[in-house]
Amino acid sequence: MAVIDKTVRRHRWDTKFAPYGYVAPYFLIFGVFGLFPLLYTIWVSLQDRNLLESDAATFVWFDNYAALMADPYFWNAMGNTLSLWLLTTVPQILFALVIAQLLNRKVRTRTLFRMGVILPNITSVAAVTIIFAQLFGRDFGLFNWLLGLFGAGQIDWQAGTATSHIAIAVMVVWRWTGYHALIFLASMQAISPSLYEAATLDGANGRQQFWRITVPLLRPQIIFTTIIATTGNMRLLAEPLLFNPGAAAATGGSDRQFQTAALYLYEQGFTKYDFGYSSSIAVVLAIATVVVAGFGYLVTKRIRTE
Repeated sequence: MAVIDKTVRRHRWDTKFAPYGYVAPYFLIFGVFGLFPLLYTIWVSLQDRNLLESDAATFVWFDNYAALMADPYFWNAMGNTLSLWLLTTVPQILFALVIAQLLNRKVRTRTLFRMGVILPNITSVAAVTIIFAQLFGRDFGLFNWLLGLFGAGQIDWQAGTATSHIAIAVMVVWRWTGYHALIFLASMQAISPSLYEAATLDGANGRQQFWRITVPLLRPQIIFTTIIATTGNMRLLAEPLLFNPGAAAATGGSDRQFQTAALYLYEQGFTKYDFGYSSSIAVVLAIATVVVAGFGYLVTKRIRTE
Protein backbone atom coordinates (compact mmCIF):
# COMPACT_ATOMS: atom_id res chain seq x y z
CA MET A 1 0.00 0.00 0.00
CA ALA A 2 2.84 2.38 0.85
CA VAL A 3 4.45 1.67 -2.52
CA ILE A 4 1.20 2.56 -4.29
CA ASP A 5 0.92 5.81 -2.30
CA LYS A 6 4.47 6.77 -3.28
CA THR A 7 3.76 5.99 -6.91
CA VAL A 8 0.59 8.09 -6.90
CA ARG A 9 2.36 10.95 -5.12
CA ARG A 10 5.24 10.80 -7.58
CA HIS A 11 2.80 10.83 -10.50
CA ARG A 12 1.07 13.90 -9.07
CA TRP A 13 4.36 15.70 -8.61
CA ASP A 14 5.41 14.76 -12.13
CA THR A 15 2.13 16.03 -13.57
CA LYS A 16 2.31 19.23 -11.55
CA PHE A 17 5.95 20.20 -11.85
CA ALA A 18 7.22 18.51 -15.04
CA PRO A 19 5.80 21.20 -17.39
CA TYR A 20 7.76 23.85 -15.47
CA GLY A 21 10.90 21.77 -15.88
CA TYR A 22 10.37 21.53 -19.63
CA VAL A 23 10.10 25.31 -20.09
CA ALA A 24 12.75 26.17 -17.48
CA PRO A 25 15.71 26.03 -19.94
CA TYR A 26 14.10 28.73 -22.10
CA PHE A 27 13.59 31.06 -19.16
CA LEU A 28 17.10 30.41 -17.88
CA ILE A 29 18.61 31.24 -21.26
CA PHE A 30 16.35 34.27 -21.63
CA GLY A 31 17.27 35.45 -18.15
CA VAL A 32 21.00 35.18 -18.77
CA PHE A 33 21.18 36.46 -22.35
CA GLY A 34 18.04 38.62 -22.53
CA LEU A 35 16.71 39.98 -19.27
CA PHE A 36 20.02 40.49 -17.46
CA PRO A 37 21.67 42.50 -20.29
CA LEU A 38 18.54 44.66 -20.53
CA LEU A 39 18.44 45.40 -16.81
CA TYR A 40 22.20 45.96 -16.74
CA THR A 41 21.95 48.41 -19.64
CA ILE A 42 19.24 50.36 -17.82
CA TRP A 43 21.40 50.42 -14.68
CA VAL A 44 24.47 51.65 -16.59
CA SER A 45 22.40 54.31 -18.38
CA LEU A 46 21.89 56.00 -15.01
CA GLN A 47 25.65 56.46 -14.56
CA ASP A 48 28.41 58.67 -15.82
CA ARG A 49 30.68 55.80 -16.77
CA ASN A 50 33.72 55.46 -18.97
CA LEU A 51 34.05 52.12 -20.72
CA LEU A 52 37.76 51.91 -19.81
CA GLU A 53 37.34 53.18 -16.23
CA SER A 54 34.31 51.40 -14.84
CA ASP A 55 35.52 51.75 -11.25
CA ALA A 56 35.13 55.54 -11.45
CA ALA A 57 31.44 55.39 -12.38
CA THR A 58 29.07 57.77 -10.60
CA PHE A 59 25.29 57.84 -10.61
CA VAL A 60 23.79 60.78 -12.48
CA TRP A 61 20.31 59.25 -12.65
CA PHE A 62 18.40 60.71 -15.62
CA ASP A 63 21.03 63.26 -16.73
CA ASN A 64 22.03 61.06 -19.68
CA TYR A 65 18.45 60.95 -20.90
CA ALA A 66 18.07 64.71 -20.51
CA ALA A 67 21.22 65.25 -22.55
CA LEU A 68 20.03 62.74 -25.11
CA MET A 69 16.73 64.55 -25.65
CA ALA A 70 18.67 67.74 -26.41
CA ASP A 71 21.27 66.05 -28.64
CA PRO A 72 20.75 67.01 -32.32
CA TYR A 73 23.02 64.18 -33.47
CA PHE A 74 20.78 61.66 -31.74
CA TRP A 75 17.64 63.00 -33.38
CA ASN A 76 19.42 63.01 -36.72
CA ALA A 77 20.30 59.36 -36.17
CA MET A 78 16.73 58.53 -35.18
CA GLY A 79 15.44 60.26 -38.31
CA ASN A 80 17.84 58.22 -40.44
CA THR A 81 16.76 55.06 -38.63
CA LEU A 82 13.07 55.67 -39.30
CA SER A 83 13.80 56.54 -42.93
CA LEU A 84 15.74 53.33 -43.45
CA TRP A 85 13.06 51.36 -41.62
CA LEU A 86 10.45 52.61 -44.06
CA LEU A 87 12.67 52.05 -47.11
CA THR A 88 13.56 48.51 -46.08
CA THR A 89 10.53 47.03 -44.31
CA VAL A 90 7.81 47.85 -46.84
CA PRO A 91 9.75 46.65 -49.94
CA GLN A 92 10.84 43.49 -48.10
CA ILE A 93 7.27 42.45 -47.39
CA LEU A 94 5.92 43.37 -50.84
CA PHE A 95 8.77 41.73 -52.77
CA ALA A 96 8.61 38.65 -50.53
CA LEU A 97 4.89 38.24 -51.25
CA VAL A 98 5.48 38.47 -55.00
CA ILE A 99 8.44 36.07 -54.93
CA ALA A 100 6.53 33.57 -52.79
CA GLN A 101 3.62 33.71 -55.21
CA LEU A 102 5.95 32.98 -58.12
CA LEU A 103 7.67 30.14 -56.28
CA ASN A 104 4.33 28.63 -55.37
CA ARG A 105 3.56 27.93 -59.02
CA LYS A 106 4.30 24.61 -60.66
CA VAL A 107 7.41 25.36 -62.68
CA ARG A 108 10.49 23.36 -63.53
CA THR A 109 13.42 23.43 -61.10
CA ARG A 110 11.30 25.32 -58.57
CA THR A 111 13.23 23.61 -55.75
CA LEU A 112 16.41 25.19 -57.09
CA PHE A 113 14.78 28.62 -57.13
CA ARG A 114 13.48 28.13 -53.60
CA MET A 115 16.97 27.29 -52.41
CA GLY A 116 18.38 30.25 -54.28
CA VAL A 117 16.24 32.89 -52.59
CA ILE A 118 17.71 32.04 -49.18
CA LEU A 119 21.34 32.35 -50.30
CA PRO A 120 21.57 36.13 -49.70
CA ASN A 121 20.42 35.62 -46.12
CA ILE A 122 23.19 33.15 -45.27
CA THR A 123 25.84 35.38 -46.82
CA SER A 124 28.06 37.35 -44.45
CA VAL A 125 26.66 40.82 -43.86
CA ALA A 126 30.18 42.26 -44.01
CA ALA A 127 30.83 40.68 -47.41
CA VAL A 128 27.46 41.86 -48.74
CA THR A 129 28.03 45.44 -47.56
CA ILE A 130 31.56 45.65 -48.95
CA ILE A 131 30.45 44.32 -52.34
CA PHE A 132 27.46 46.64 -52.54
CA ALA A 133 29.62 49.59 -51.49
CA GLN A 134 31.72 48.87 -54.58
CA LEU A 135 28.62 48.51 -56.76
CA PHE A 136 27.44 51.91 -55.55
CA GLY A 137 30.86 53.49 -56.08
CA ARG A 138 30.88 56.97 -57.55
CA ASP A 139 33.58 56.52 -60.19
CA PHE A 140 33.63 52.81 -61.06
CA GLY A 141 30.38 51.48 -59.59
CA LEU A 142 28.16 49.18 -61.62
CA PHE A 143 24.99 51.12 -60.85
CA ASN A 144 26.48 54.40 -62.08
CA TRP A 145 27.65 52.61 -65.21
CA LEU A 146 24.10 51.35 -65.84
CA LEU A 147 22.71 54.84 -65.28
CA GLY A 148 25.30 56.17 -67.70
CA LEU A 149 23.84 53.94 -70.42
CA PHE A 150 20.64 55.96 -70.16
CA GLY A 151 22.43 59.28 -70.19
CA ALA A 152 22.27 59.91 -66.44
CA GLY A 153 25.23 61.47 -64.67
CA GLN A 154 27.32 59.88 -61.97
CA ILE A 155 25.76 59.82 -58.52
CA ASP A 156 27.81 60.08 -55.35
CA TRP A 157 25.68 57.60 -53.44
CA GLN A 158 27.50 58.10 -50.14
CA ALA A 159 27.40 61.90 -50.15
CA GLY A 160 23.65 62.48 -50.20
CA THR A 161 21.10 61.60 -47.55
CA ALA A 162 18.47 60.20 -49.92
CA THR A 163 20.96 58.38 -52.15
CA SER A 164 22.83 56.80 -49.24
CA HIS A 165 19.55 55.65 -47.70
CA ILE A 166 18.50 54.08 -50.99
CA ALA A 167 21.84 52.30 -51.35
CA ILE A 168 21.72 50.88 -47.80
CA ALA A 169 18.06 49.91 -48.24
CA VAL A 170 18.94 47.95 -51.39
CA MET A 171 21.52 45.95 -49.42
CA VAL A 172 19.07 45.12 -46.64
CA VAL A 173 16.18 44.28 -48.98
CA TRP A 174 18.41 42.06 -51.13
CA ARG A 175 19.63 40.16 -48.08
CA TRP A 176 16.35 39.57 -46.23
CA THR A 177 13.60 39.35 -48.85
CA GLY A 178 14.23 35.66 -49.53
CA TYR A 179 13.91 34.81 -45.84
CA HIS A 180 10.45 36.37 -45.65
CA ALA A 181 9.49 34.84 -49.01
CA LEU A 182 10.07 31.31 -47.70
CA ILE A 183 7.84 32.03 -44.70
CA PHE A 184 5.08 33.21 -47.01
CA LEU A 185 5.65 30.27 -49.35
CA ALA A 186 5.21 27.73 -46.57
CA SER A 187 1.96 29.40 -45.54
CA MET A 188 0.68 29.61 -49.11
CA GLN A 189 1.07 25.86 -49.49
CA ALA A 190 -1.24 25.36 -46.50
CA ILE A 191 -4.11 27.27 -48.16
CA SER A 192 -6.80 24.94 -49.46
CA PRO A 193 -6.88 24.77 -53.29
CA SER A 194 -10.68 24.64 -53.11
CA LEU A 195 -10.74 28.34 -52.29
CA TYR A 196 -8.97 29.19 -55.53
CA GLU A 197 -11.16 26.77 -57.48
CA ALA A 198 -14.29 28.43 -56.13
CA ALA A 199 -12.89 31.87 -56.92
CA THR A 200 -12.07 30.76 -60.48
CA LEU A 201 -15.65 29.57 -60.95
CA ASP A 202 -16.84 32.96 -59.75
CA GLY A 203 -14.73 34.63 -62.44
CA ALA A 204 -11.86 35.95 -60.32
CA ASN A 205 -8.54 36.25 -62.15
CA GLY A 206 -5.11 35.49 -60.69
CA ARG A 207 -4.47 38.99 -59.38
CA GLN A 208 -7.85 39.19 -57.67
CA GLN A 209 -7.30 35.79 -56.06
CA PHE A 210 -3.90 36.91 -54.80
CA TRP A 211 -5.12 40.11 -53.15
CA ARG A 212 -8.51 38.84 -51.92
CA ILE A 213 -7.63 35.29 -50.87
CA THR A 214 -3.89 34.81 -50.47
CA VAL A 215 -2.92 38.08 -48.80
CA PRO A 216 -5.78 38.15 -46.25
CA LEU A 217 -5.10 34.53 -45.27
CA LEU A 218 -1.43 35.39 -44.80
CA ARG A 219 -2.21 38.15 -42.32
CA PRO A 220 -0.63 36.36 -39.29
CA GLN A 221 2.55 35.70 -41.28
CA ILE A 222 2.62 39.28 -42.58
CA ILE A 223 2.31 40.57 -39.01
CA PHE A 224 5.11 38.24 -37.88
CA THR A 225 7.48 39.20 -40.70
CA THR A 226 6.71 42.89 -40.24
CA ILE A 227 7.67 42.71 -36.57
CA ILE A 228 10.81 40.69 -37.35
CA ALA A 229 11.81 43.12 -40.10
CA THR A 230 11.12 46.11 -37.86
CA THR A 231 13.25 44.85 -34.98
CA GLY A 232 16.10 44.15 -37.38
CA ASN A 233 15.88 47.33 -39.44
CA MET A 234 15.59 49.60 -36.40
CA ARG A 235 19.04 48.49 -35.25
CA LEU A 236 21.01 48.61 -38.50
CA LEU A 237 24.70 48.80 -37.71
CA ALA A 238 26.93 46.78 -40.03
CA GLU A 239 25.50 48.15 -43.27
CA PRO A 240 25.97 51.87 -42.52
CA LEU A 241 29.24 51.20 -40.69
CA LEU A 242 30.85 49.38 -43.62
CA PHE A 243 29.20 51.40 -46.37
CA ASN A 244 31.76 54.17 -45.87
CA PRO A 245 34.78 52.59 -44.14
CA GLY A 246 37.51 54.83 -42.86
CA ALA A 247 37.73 57.80 -40.53
CA ALA A 248 34.04 58.69 -40.97
CA ALA A 249 32.73 55.14 -40.58
CA ALA A 250 31.30 55.62 -37.06
CA THR A 251 29.67 58.94 -37.97
CA GLY A 252 27.78 57.55 -40.94
CA GLY A 253 29.32 59.80 -43.55
CA SER A 254 31.00 63.18 -43.42
CA ASP A 255 27.72 64.91 -42.52
CA ARG A 256 26.15 62.01 -40.58
CA GLN A 257 23.78 61.57 -43.51
CA PHE A 258 23.26 57.84 -42.94
CA GLN A 259 24.20 57.43 -39.28
CA THR A 260 21.60 55.23 -37.60
CA ALA A 261 20.78 55.16 -33.90
CA ALA A 262 22.68 51.91 -33.49
CA LEU A 263 25.68 53.43 -35.23
CA TYR A 264 25.48 56.52 -33.00
CA LEU A 265 25.42 54.17 -30.01
CA TYR A 266 28.55 52.50 -31.38
CA GLU A 267 30.24 55.89 -31.83
CA GLN A 268 29.51 57.00 -28.27
CA GLY A 269 30.29 53.69 -26.61
CA PHE A 270 33.25 52.34 -28.55
CA THR A 271 35.00 55.39 -29.98
CA LYS A 272 34.31 57.93 -27.23
CA TYR A 273 33.98 55.27 -24.50
CA ASP A 274 30.97 57.02 -22.92
CA PHE A 275 29.37 53.84 -21.66
CA GLY A 276 26.60 55.49 -19.69
CA TYR A 277 25.46 57.74 -22.52
CA SER A 278 25.55 54.93 -25.06
CA SER A 279 23.47 52.76 -22.71
CA SER A 280 20.82 55.46 -22.55
CA ILE A 281 20.76 55.44 -26.37
CA ALA A 282 20.23 51.68 -26.28
CA VAL A 283 17.30 52.00 -23.87
CA VAL A 284 15.59 54.71 -25.93
CA LEU A 285 16.22 52.75 -29.13
CA ALA A 286 14.64 49.65 -27.57
CA ILE A 287 11.56 51.65 -26.59
CA ALA A 288 11.36 53.20 -30.07
CA THR A 289 11.63 49.74 -31.63
CA VAL A 290 8.69 48.50 -29.55
CA VAL A 291 6.63 51.56 -30.52
CA VAL A 292 7.41 51.24 -34.24
CA ALA A 293 6.80 47.47 -34.15
CA GLY A 294 3.46 48.13 -32.48
CA PHE A 295 2.60 50.64 -35.20
CA GLY A 296 3.49 48.09 -37.86
CA TYR A 297 1.35 45.51 -36.09
CA LEU A 298 -1.67 47.82 -36.06
CA VAL A 299 -1.22 48.63 -39.75
CA THR A 300 -0.87 45.02 -40.89
CA LYS A 301 -3.73 43.93 -38.62
CA ARG A 302 -6.08 46.09 -40.68
CA ILE A 303 -5.68 43.81 -43.70
CA ARG A 304 -9.16 42.73 -44.64
CA THR A 305 -10.04 39.08 -44.25
CA GLU A 306 -13.45 39.07 -45.97
